Amino acid sequence: MCVKEGGSPYLITFDYGQKHKKEIAYARLLAENLGVPHQVVDISNIQNLLGGSALTDDGIEVPEGHYAASNMAITVVPNRNAIFLTIAYGAAVSFQSKFVGAAMHTGDHTIYPDCRPEFVDIFGTMQKIATEGTGDADLSLWTPFIKKSKAEIAQIGLDMDLDYGETWSCYKGDRLHCGRCGTCVERKEAFELIGATDPTQYQ
Repeated sequence: MCVKEGGSPYLITFDYGQKHKKEIAYARLLAENLGVPHQVVDISNIQNLLGGSALTDDGIEVPEGHYAASNMAITVVPNRNAIFLTIAYGAAVSFQSKFVGAAMHTGDHTIYPDCRPEFVDIFGTMQKIATEGTGDADLSLWTPFIKKSKAEIAQIGLDMDLDYGETWSCYKGDRLHCGRCGTCVERKEAFELIGATDPTQYQ
């Protein structure tokens, strides 16, 4: 979206010790296709400090079902977005960027507290104080999907000719999307709701 609007983004992906690296590989592919710089920030040694999540703990199975289900709470990584965004803001100050972008959406709000509008508002205010006088005075947190559903986002991507066959959502790191975890369920539903063909290969 940023590129389509004439922006020059610098993409950052975090290796935080998650069970699989598929999303990192697809982020690299996206950056290559867009022709924009991309850096993988390795904070994988933080994994032992953020235990108890199915996304980082090998002893916990990734649950199946919709995001709204209570069992999906086990996929919460404590304070993950606050950690990521703090690092991203530091980079943005160094680059004299106008904004830091993040892709929270309405489907995240139920389970993930650091994906909610109130978190975004307060975090943005905190960072204005934390970075005052050190970067662009207008530096802000840009969350274009915070009030949009997965279906609306899917349509935006299609309108921009995004190849969803070159994107990854699944919480599991198998060769194909599992089709059963929270992100896979919402991905399927999104394409169904907008009446579009889902190019994703599921198990």
